[in-house]
Amino acid sequence: MPLDNFDTRESREREILISAYRHSSTILIIKRANRSLPIIEIILKKNNIPDDFKYLVAAESEYTNMVSPAGATGFWQIMPETGKEEGMEINTVVDERYNVEKSTQFACEYFLKSFEKYGNWTLAAASYNGGRSGIDEQIELQHQNNYYDLLLSEETARYIFRVVAYKLIIEDPVSYGFDIGKADLYPELKYFEVKVDSAISSISGFAENYGTNDKMLK
Repeated sequence: MPLDNFDTRESREREILISAYRHSSTILIIKRANRSLPIIEIILKKNNIPDDFKYLVAAESEYTNMVSPAGATGFWQIMPETGKEEGMEINTVVDERYNVEKSTQFACEYFLKSFEKYGNWTLAAASYNGGRSGIDEQIELQHQNNYYDLLLSEETARYIFRVVAYKLIIEDPVSYGFDIGKADLYPELKYFEVKVDSAISSISGFAENYGTNDKMLK
């Protein structure tokens, strides 16, 4: 980040202050990150995406499988039409946007296409929030191709700074007033996989057969 630029410095400080004083939400983000980041890191590395992109999920969904009012779903907030275009199975029975591994792979492919287009990772990350067409329009109008020199919509203009704020706080929570012991972080989930090759007549019965219940399976 060009921190010699007062606008960049103040934009970053704004997001750090907001995150640092939004205590309950940020504590939960720190706790959840410990559970989710190991899965995301492996897939980013496999696709040669910078490791810091794992913090985009904090800005997108706070490491939860949330659903936005517009219908964007999962850790990476994928819209149904976009997911289907990229070959994800999305219907009333199965929705692969909830699958952390598959949705992270979807995001990686988006980043790679954006990097090929823009030639830098900052705009590639920003395009995930603002869309490539939206970024292209502003580059053409403003004759600038640097994220930090572009006047963008407020959400996209804040996006990279929010991601960086989460990175700083998650990596060094104590420096920002969060004294959370390792034992208090959420551990990775332990599970085993079952191949399903026919219709399941009863989810609750299926779950019980494997020593769990409908709620936990969901």
